[in-house]
Amino acid sequence: MKRLFVILICLAATAPLYAQVENPGDAAKNSATNATNNNIDNTVNSGVNKTEGAIKGLFKKKKNNNNNQQPAPATNTNGQTAQAPSTDGGGSTGTIRDYKNYDFIPGSKIIFESQLADESVGEIPSQLVLDHGQMDIQQEDGENVIHVLKGAGATMMPRMKNTSYMPDQFTIELDFKNERFGIEHLMVDFGHRVYYASHEGETPGITFGGGSVSWTLGDSEYPDALKATLEQPMKWHHVAIAINKNVGKIYIDQYRVVSVNNLTGKASNVTIDVNGYENSYIKNVRIASGGIDIYKEVTADSKIVTHGILFDVNKSTIKPESMGTINSIYSLLTKTPALKFEIDGHTDNSGDAAHNLTLSQQRADAVKTQLVSMGIDASRLTTKGYGDTKPLGSNDTPEGKANNRRVELIKIN
Repeated sequence: MKRLFVILICLAATAPLYAQVENPGDAAKNSATNATNNNIDNTVNSGVNKTEGAIKGLFKKKKNNNNNQQPAPATNTNGQTAQAPSTDGGGSTGTIRDYKNYDFIPGSKIIFESQLADESVGEIPSQLVLDHGQMDIQQEDGENVIHVLKGAGATMMPRMKNTSYMPDQFTIELDFKNERFGIEHLMVDFGHRVYYASHEGETPGITFGGGSVSWTLGDSEYPDALKATLEQPMKWHHVAIAINKNVGKIYIDQYRVVSVNNLTGKASNVTIDVNGYENSYIKNVRIASGGIDIYKEVTADSKIVTHGILFDVNKSTIKPESMGTINSIYSLLTKTPALKFEIDGHTDNSGDAAHNLTLSQQRADAVKTQLVSMGIDASRLTTKGYGDTKPLGSNDTPEGKANNRRVELIKIN
């Protein structure tokens, strides 16, 4: 059976990674040009795209033939939650309590992060290159999101200065929903969009179905609880992918649905492809390089810098998908009873500096509250908010801002 995979794009490991993203002003100009060219291309390629869509449709009823590839349960803590469910700007379908065993940790350096708030409704998002199909910005749940049109579908990739600079270790996150089947008809590729298998030397792509996900070991069935959730239309789901050379993991919401160690080739870039069987929506696309080994970081640098603790927009409410990082910190504190941390909150420079200072303190306090609710002695944790006063990099790009928004844990001697 043939299958179609897809691509997104990252950047060189030898330079600051987020510097590889194209300048937003140039991106807006290029987006307008691409829109015109794309309309011409769509007319020429409409027959090809229909054929591709028909082939992709074959995946809808694929059954699991791999009895050895069962969803691997995420492992870690058992805490109680002190936070309310995420309701603003998040992709999660659950609460922090639901994510109590989550173990996904985003990469340590943001390569690409979609920023849609300032985009114009009805226009192609300037940060993304439209390879074929149709997409635009629409309002959903009170925020700008990427809308993939029914019938047309879309293949998109981040607008980068370079097109083949994916590191060996990286993570990808996005939030997705559609009118019918959860995350069905979504594909993510790491090289050229091809049928059935990747080109030699490229990491194989991923195909998401209604009841299973297909990767290197065939179809992996979703847990029953996840299947029930995915049957509900127009509900946001958080997709997370982690790859480190031959090892790969895929998460949907709080569930780890795939874990493999037989990946071959290398990712050159990343592309998102959505079939046009129904209207679909995407937001919060985030690509990061590397990974975090908190044990090594705290030993080598006496601090942990993490971009994996996320908050609702302009609030101190912790998003449930942050629990992978929080669980790792909890585990470290549990295994090292003498360890104490100052939890520091940092923001980018958006908005008022005084407000950012207050917000960063509230976010640091929220992290402490969560760890204490899980059983960590409050006397081992102090908090400090720095607002936007200690940036790691430029605040001139979405990626720079994303790297500046962080939580640091400083070891107290």
